[in-house]
Amino acid sequence: MSAEAGPATAGARDGAVRRVRLPADRRTPAAARAVVRSVLTESHLDELANEALLLTTELTTNAVEHARTELDIEVVADEIGLTVTVSDFAPGSGDELTVGARNDSTEINEVSERGRGLLLVDHFASRWGTTYLPTGKGVWFRLDRPGTEPPAEGTAAGGSTPASAGPATSADGSAPSASAMSELMQTAPDLYADDPLPDFATNLLSRVAEMVGAAGGSIRLDRGDGQGRQVLARFGRPPRPGSDLLRVPLTVHRPYAGELELDAAPSAYARPLAVLTAERLSLHLENDRLRRTDIRRQVWLTFLAEASELLAQSLDVDLTMALVPQLVVPRLGQWCAVHTTDEWGRLRLAAASHADESMLPQLHKVLAETGPDSIQARLREASRSAAQIPLGGPMEGFAVPLIARGQRLGTLAVGRHQRHRHDPDEVAVLEDVARRAALAIENARIHAERRRVAQTLQQSLLPPVLPLVDGIGFAAEYVPTGDDAEVGGDFYDVVPLPDGRWLVVIGDVSGKGVQAAAVTGLVRDVIRVLVGDGKPLPEALARLNETLVERGGGRYCTLALAAVGPGAGDQLDVSLHLAGHDRPVLLAGTGGAGFVGTGGTALGLLDTITSPTAKIALSPGDSLIFYTDGVTERRRGRELFGTDRLRDAAAPLAGYSADVVAARLRAAAINFSVEPPRDDIAILVLRNDAT
Repeated sequence: MSAEAGPATAGARDGAVRRVRLPADRRTPAAARAVVRSVLTESHLDELANEALLLTTELTTNAVEHARTELDIEVVADEIGLTVTVSDFAPGSGDELTVGARNDSTEINEVSERGRGLLLVDHFASRWGTTYLPTGKGVWFRLDRPGTEPPAEGTAAGGSTPASAGPATSADGSAPSASAMSELMQTAPDLYADDPLPDFATNLLSRVAEMVGAAGGSIRLDRGDGQGRQVLARFGRPPRPGSDLLRVPLTVHRPYAGELELDAAPSAYARPLAVLTAERLSLHLENDRLRRTDIRRQVWLTFLAEASELLAQSLDVDLTMALVPQLVVPRLGQWCAVHTTDEWGRLRLAAASHADESMLPQLHKVLAETGPDSIQARLREASRSAAQIPLGGPMEGFAVPLIARGQRLGTLAVGRHQRHRHDPDEVAVLEDVARRAALAIENARIHAERRRVAQTLQQSLLPPVLPLVDGIGFAAEYVPTGDDAEVGGDFYDVVPLPDGRWLVVIGDVSGKGVQAAAVTGLVRDVIRVLVGDGKPLPEALARLNETLVERGGGRYCTLALAAVGPGAGDQLDVSLHLAGHDRPVLLAGTGGAGFVGTGGTALGLLDTITSPTAKIALSPGDSLIFYTDGVTERRRGRELFGTDRLRDAAAPLAGYSADVVAARLRAAAINFSVEPPRDDIAILVLRNDAT
């Protein structure tokens, strides 16, 4: 029923009157309570404090939440009671709010559907109603001292009362007290507990069950984690078989769901109080859901960061694809399979994993099945449409396409957990994992292709085998830099000369990569052409220097050339030319090692160069050891391997074959440090094998 008149206040005699205007602020209820408390104290109405403060809180809170305008608070006290009016300035017609006669069960149910605050007002107030003005509306309540006669019907503190006024007390005497309602409304979870919800729910359930006289009750909650509905709180005895329970659903968002049950006799207040309790609990359950969601998303972000780091560390295609199912299972699914697309567009199983290893054979069998309804068909559809596709039994789940840089690489199939389907957050994480996995697989493929190109190019710059020459032993060791996808600038060669001698070549072009490889190939080809035409070595070096200077590009080259041929007796005569290269080590067959030759000018830096000629005679068993700076500059912390350590490592190898000497020196350089080589290592050994 709509009220058309409010309580008159001008006629209050021997009482107190307070009128204040408060903003629509969260602190307004506290300010309103302070006003009411001062009037109660001044008028000696302290026995009405609990009910008055509780109802003032409800009305002001409701007005702040819904009207969102300034509020006028009017408090009028007389010798027998108190009247409080809360008015707002929100526009609206009088039909928007209805109130019911106090303690009438039909009207209370109607009120309970519209506002819990009015339920409390109806319960505790002697009379209450609404007043509609052109500027807004007001809700008022009247509290009388116990045992006093209320004003005559139609008046309130000397004024008029709406037709909705009712008796001051409950007809059946079972209505809850103000203190019990206050305790119910003020019950809150422990902010410092690890999991405050069970205790909070138990307290709420116990209080409402005692207020309505319930023999028992429970609160069941399903958090959507696959555990189903679990008992969050329980009170009293279990429900009797066949009993008609009072059930109120919890107003929570998915994936949460639950209900409150009470084994209570029907009454005017049982359902409204149960609904009020369920709503108070639902508010904190929503906070719990949001908190858990936030924590879960933080966990997912950490998981994605760790997955990205693991995937980025692998540049091997097979290892990367094998790693993806290990990341997914069991955190995101019971099973996972990675299929890749071959050059004909067919899907090939690359890796699979299952939480139960005994199920792997069955998983492989199901994945291999063909047919219009098979998982293979669904995977092909996901790969072709570049969209997520659900998978049917017996291995339920869904497939996500693997796409990187616009290329369709295959599919990532994931099976759901046994007890629940993937929620939207999990699906989003899986799609993110698929994107990261596809990018990692594509990067690994690109790196593998670069590695194959680098290896092919590097092999083209080195002789496939060294020549076999009677009386002369040749041996070489080559270790590329730690990055096997880069082409180094070190090279060596053994070239036959027109006069029957052999030319030993070892060099180092500055830098790495394709540009360095291009210069390396140029140097090798020019040397072969010049010496093949019979050019003397000094002239060949000068012509090569002119070529590099004209080419430009900032690349230079260090080079060691040694023409070796038969000498007197069993000796070998060596004509050595160094163009900025380190001096070779002469290892005597009888023992001892030392450096020979004279340094010259590196090629490609200056217009003219100097390259002194050094004549060396190798007796039977003597070896000449050539090397690049990747050997001497091998680093262990701040310490270099150095030329002296190379000479000392070669000294004990006197008398060994060229192959053994080269292999031992390579091992000595590699074992000097645990780090991979930062520069190419090339060692070339020339030995007099005459006996």
